Amino acid sequence: MACAKLNAASSQWIGQQSFTQRQGSSSSTRFATRRVSFPIRAKAYNEELVQTAKTIASPGRGILAIDESNATCGKRLSSIGLDNTETNRQAYRQLLLTTPGLGEYISGAILFEETLYQSTTDGKKFVDCLRDAKIVPGIKVDKGLVPLPGSNNESWCQGLDGLASRSAEYYKQGARFAKWRTVVSIPCGPSALAVKEAAWGLARYAAISQDNGLVPIVEPEILLDGDHPIDRTLEVAEKVWSEVFFYLAENNVLFEGILLKPSMVTPGAEHKEKASPETIAKYTLTMLKRRVPPAVPGIMFLSGGQSEAEATLNLNAMNQSPNPWHVSFSYARALQNSVLKSWQGRPENIEAAQKSLLVRAKANSLAQLGKYSAEGENEEAKKGMFVKGYTY
Repeated sequence: MACAKLNAASSQWIGQQSFTQRQGSSSSTRFATRRVSFPIRAKAYNEELVQTAKTIASPGRGILAIDESNATCGKRLSSIGLDNTETNRQAYRQLLLTTPGLGEYISGAILFEETLYQSTTDGKKFVDCLRDAKIVPGIKVDKGLVPLPGSNNESWCQGLDGLASRSAEYYKQGARFAKWRTVVSIPCGPSALAVKEAAWGLARYAAISQDNGLVPIVEPEILLDGDHPIDRTLEVAEKVWSEVFFYLAENNVLFEGILLKPSMVTPGAEHKEKASPETIAKYTLTMLKRRVPPAVPGIMFLSGGQSEAEATLNLNAMNQSPNPWHVSFSYARALQNSVLKSWQGRPENIEAAQKSLLVRAKANSLAQLGKYSAEGENEEAKKGMFVKGYTY
């Protein structure tokens, strides 16, 4: 991609910066100014985007991420002895999306494309199940990670080609927000090329999503892989987010109509010393306050391989005092792990599995409000889920 070669100094090609140009001969000290005006764009969906983002970033609620690709969903199903078939994927996602009372704790659900177009076994569209529960349907729109040529064994995220037309179709189907995940690896450097490519791709995706009525979740995941200390994670996170917001602004993205899905600032998963929830909260909020404008309505953290209990405790620690944004969750494994183990693919276990989902959703709801206590958490919820080199 040619855009991978962009840098801050060369960004004037966009033609939207206002500047004063010096003119005249060397014998003259006079200056003339040439005004370059900023474009004013009235986007058709702006009011709706802001309202959607506010709805998702509502007190005590967060996002259920069930946007795993078919291959990744297959890994989840195989862990309980089920084959990776569309029927089994549908059964599992039906279990999740029809859980009674889920909307009390969940404001949005990220779906894979297959799920967006599926219905329950009774014929009710999944998007209608969500709407009835006051949950906003969302859609994963990226096409996955591929090797980034010229980098230090790093990746870039594909999917911009055809994104506008796909997004318009997703909107017609009922989706109102989107997700695009790219990654940054600390053990791989990260290289300036990889950081810039991640930031530029996210910004282009965000602009295209907003043009088609979808609130973009901006997610540059800084992977847990590595043995680095927490200070190194903070350094990289600050660099990544400064690049991301630079390019979001260059692409005229409406900040009030986006959501972020950052990693928490933690030590590398293989670092010899673990950090406490209080330390993780301190470092993470420091990074956010330095890099994220208060216009952004919601910060919906990913769990990134933390245990269910860890992800909840860390979120709770970040909500012990007021923040400029709604600080909440967008968890996949940290909401689903107990559900799968309760279900085991058996119809008679559906009710128990749905209760497991509500337990985790309520715990994270309380953490969003800063009122969670780990008292009574079972040992299963404390087991870490980090997988080195994990792919979605």
